[in-house]
Amino acid sequence: MEPKKPMVKPLHTFDLEVLSAYLKHYVSGFTGLAGLEKFSNGQSNPTYKILDTSGTCYVLRAKPPGKLLKSAHAVDREFRVMTALAETAVPVPKMLHLSGDDSPIGAQFLVMGYLSGTVFWDPALPECSKSFRTLAYSALVETLAALHEVDPHRVGLENFGRPGNYFGRQVSRWTHQYRASETQNRPDMDWTIDWLSQNLVEDDGQMSIVHGDYRLDNVMFDVHTPKMIAVLDWELSTLGHPFADLAYQCMGLRLSQDSLIKGLDTLDRTALGIPDEVEYVAQYCALRGIKLPENWAFYMAFSFFRLAAILEGVLHRAQSGNASNPKGMGAMNSTIITLTKAAKATAQQAST
Repeated sequence: MEPKKPMVKPLHTFDLEVLSAYLKHYVSGFTGLAGLEKFSNGQSNPTYKILDTSGTCYVLRAKPPGKLLKSAHAVDREFRVMTALAETAVPVPKMLHLSGDDSPIGAQFLVMGYLSGTVFWDPALPECSKSFRTLAYSALVETLAALHEVDPHRVGLENFGRPGNYFGRQVSRWTHQYRASETQNRPDMDWTIDWLSQNLVEDDGQMSIVHGDYRLDNVMFDVHTPKMIAVLDWELSTLGHPFADLAYQCMGLRLSQDSLIKGLDTLDRTALGIPDEVEYVAQYCALRGIKLPENWAFYMAFSFFRLAAILEGVLHRAQSGNASNPKGMGAMNSTIITLTKAAKATAQQAST
């Protein structure tokens, strides 16, 4: 897997010889550590490309060093869900090993197979043809629908999350996480938290495996075609309501191109060959054979709120000196402000 552009300096401190001996013992076929590079992009779990003496590449993904929020950076959940999905229609890298917290790098990590593919960081896909964009976005929604059709019991994930009251628990969880990492007073966030708590949607019984961070730059395509070869970054996965993933993906259609997380707002998506939000949601529902969602504004406001809470945690870690990618704190803060304003505006529109 090659989801990030590599850089040389590791975030963790460790002994290469000790790590090499450990990997030789626990990773089948590993012949000895010949090289290690940290992928530079990404904000949560530091990820390294490792090369063994036979020329084979692997990927090591670890919890960051330092004091962490409870339940954050769950590489063990990533390992478990990708192992479970290995024989389904959802493409994932091959899982090879999960360490304990007392690993040679001082943090829990997983090792997975390396895939040579393409990750697109601009959702407008400016380097691609119109037909490629259309097929890539079709693959994106088809894979999301396929994920939500996987029976958790069939793949051993029946206890991967608590059933029922998903949005109530999520609003509570991310409010707690946000308060624990709050870097400054944000009135729009406070307003949104109150609104979400007072306007929770009723539990309609839908439950599936949800990715939690499903967007274009968290999937990998074949080098030459719009075929998706891997869904990456599963640390926020759980059992939950499928519309949370769907709304989170559609949120990118509303973000601006100059946002820290690039979006497609104001672009002519018809000219680009990219579906608009209504088309995307309709395609997803048709693939799953379900009705169009009600209370869509709630799901969208929740998505803006949740991403703002996640980024607040990233900003807090950056200010504390242990973020995976500490650059751009000013841009991060601006994005959080944008997200909280969007969450409030979406909620207010639903209330009028």
